[in-house]
This record gives sequence, structure tokens and C-alpha cells, in this order.
Amino acid sequence: MENQKNTCSAQTVAIAFLGGAVAGVVAGILLAPKSGEETRRELRGYARRAEEEVIEKAKEVRAVLDETIERGKHFMAEKRADVEAAVKAGRETMKEKMDKCCS
Repeated sequence: MENQKNTCSAQTVAIAFLGGAVAGVVAGILLAPKSGEETRRELRGYARRAEEEVIEKAKEVRAVLDETIERGKHFMAEKRADVEAAVKAGRETMKEKMDKCCS
């Protein structure tokens, strides 16, 4: 049998976690001995807290992403300068060799 890696991506884990959370909420609603009004009030509170948490996490992810993009831009600028310097040095060396050879 072919050897398969059993790894899960972060996205898969997050989806599984959210699916479990939703299943837990549904089970709690169905099995809770509370009135409809009380249940709706709790659901609104849960939805507000979940929304706030999602917004906060999105802000954190955006900040990390912006920082990563800036670091990537800086890295690319450095490497571009290195490559340009190497190409220039290579051209100069080639010109010197050609001048020596053909003179």
C-alpha cells in the first residue's frame, strides 16, 4: 500500500473546529430546558461575541499579513540589489577578459 502522509492543513483544522462548535451549539439549543425568548437572547449574545471575535482575529491576521508583505518587499529589494551588483561585476569581469584576450 502506498505510504500516505496524514497531515491536516490549518484550514482543515479550523473548519473541523467550527463544525464541532456549531454542532455543540445546536445540541445545546435542542436539549436545553429554557424558554424560547431566553434561548433567542442567548443566541444573540453568542452571535455578537462570535462576530466580535471574528473581527478581532481578522484584524490580527491583516496586521500580520501587512507586516509579512512589507518584509517580503524589503527582502526582494535587497536581493534585487545583490543580483544587480553581481551582474554588473560579471559584465565588468567579462569585459576585462575580452579586452585581454582580443588586445
